[in-house]
Amino acid sequence: MNVTVFGATGAIGQIVVAELLTSRHTVTAYARNAAKVPASWPADVRVVVGEITDAGAIDTAVAGADAVISALGPSMDKKATGLPLVDGTKLIIEAMHRHGVKRFIGNGTPSVTDKRDKGTLQQKFVGFMGRTMLPRAYQELLGMSDLIMNSGIDWTIVRFIAPKDGPAKGVMRHGFFGTDKIGFGVTRADIAAFTAAQLTDNRYHNAAPAISN
Repeated sequence: MNVTVFGATGAIGQIVVAELLTSRHTVTAYARNAAKVPASWPADVRVVVGEITDAGAIDTAVAGADAVISALGPSMDKKATGLPLVDGTKLIIEAMHRHGVKRFIGNGTPSVTDKRDKGTLQQKFVGFMGRTMLPRAYQELLGMSDLIMNSGIDWTIVRFIAPKDGPAKGVMRHGFFGTDKIGFGVTRADIAAFTAAQLTDNRYHNAAPAISN
């Protein structure tokens, strides 16, 4: 499968690329900074360099893809301004429609709600902290997700609370708040593996599963 990965040079994105290569997918990696492209990537990884608001570069990256994976996440810098990832996500969706790409898999937090959630205190706490401590990032995250959920594209948004470094432990819990027991911590390796697995796992189409170790 030909897969385009946005946020490919980030902490989770790099592991997503590795997972896809291990599964013998063909990868196009979208990078905003060519200097961050890992030297370990094989030569057959197609790299497209551009800002997240570069419509032409995004169109080039999406052309020929069977699916798009986004490991993009809002900046936590309180000095950041604007909502560039919302603008970029709109461009990604437009490019997907132009090229007939129907599958999108992205990442999010419990601030993004799913109709199957039952609104636990855990989820409400995460949303409250986002709105209070990082309101710009919170608005950007919700704006991105809202665009995807209403795009007419077959989507999955993998939600998690507290990503951490370390080896994969396996996603022991996944599902929806109030129905399934979801913990707080999950390794970035497990986030990446679960995200990549959604290419062939049909359980969470048009859904936002939450995961934890």
